[in-house]
Amino acid sequence: MPALGEVLKKFNPWHKEEEPLPPPFTPSTAYLLLALYALVYFIPFYLSPTTRPSPTLSRDAPSVIRARIRSVSLSCALCTLTTSLILSRYASLSPSEILHLLGVYPLALLPALRILFLTALLFLGPLYSYFIVEKGYKQWATLQPLKETLTEWTDYRNYIAGPITEELLYRSSSLPLLLLSRAPLSSTIFLSPIIFGLSHIHHFYEFRLTHPHIPTPASLLRSLFQLCYTTLFGAYANFLFLRTGSLLGVCAVHAFCNSMGLPQIWGRVEDENGEKKRNRLWTVGYYLLLVVGAWLWYGSLWRLSESVETGLVGVDQW
Repeated sequence: MPALGEVLKKFNPWHKEEEPLPPPFTPSTAYLLLALYALVYFIPFYLSPTTRPSPTLSRDAPSVIRARIRSVSLSCALCTLTTSLILSRYASLSPSEILHLLGVYPLALLPALRILFLTALLFLGPLYSYFIVEKGYKQWATLQPLKETLTEWTDYRNYIAGPITEELLYRSSSLPLLLLSRAPLSSTIFLSPIIFGLSHIHHFYEFRLTHPHIPTPASLLRSLFQLCYTTLFGAYANFLFLRTGSLLGVCAVHAFCNSMGLPQIWGRVEDENGEKKRNRLWTVGYYLLLVVGAWLWYGSLWRLSESVETGLVGVDQW
């Protein structure tokens, strides 16, 4: 499967065989579409009493989760169809080429596994803490985490529905529009995730509803922190999606990161009972693996994320 420079060669400014055509719309228009997609994703949450939280109805209530999953599924279908029509109308792409830009086909299973392994390196310390210190291997021996993901609505939202729908919207449906507009690669990777981060700001309102006793400055600080790390993750997911062209891969990475949470960066590690380990060697091992994992991730970032066959951006454009 050709890279984006081949698929969109008529819009490629480096293509030498013929004079490149101007982009069908500007990067500003593409960013406006991205912002509109984000609004279409979460605004419906507050239009219906079945999806709108209240002081007596939490966003974690199973009825709210089910209704919101239906809502975002419809929103993602609408946005994906819109992007597909734009690619067909303005870039004259075939169905297979559109599916490629959306990251759906080819499946790119091997690149997906490589970037999942790459991301796991960042969590080498937390993985050691969970499987060894907390003896999480006992849970996986009975597939308990998998069973909980499929039966608990909060887990299903956090590890399956959320990652899939968010990656469909913010990567699969959005990044092809920025590429078609010829937005600079740097802004495509680092600027567009701000929209992804800002789309989580509505959690501030929901948090205030269910936690009115928490001071407002503390709630704001919590939302600001969430904005920062979701924007940072969005940039990372953009990079991986453009490098591999794998929607499956970024969905898997998103689900993995949601399951791991933010790594512990201070204090002693705890055992399966929530008690701090008295032997400091457990904690030393954790922080050593945390640093080693980050070093391995940095050294492997470009190599493990490269996919010449399915990547959406040509190697010469990085």
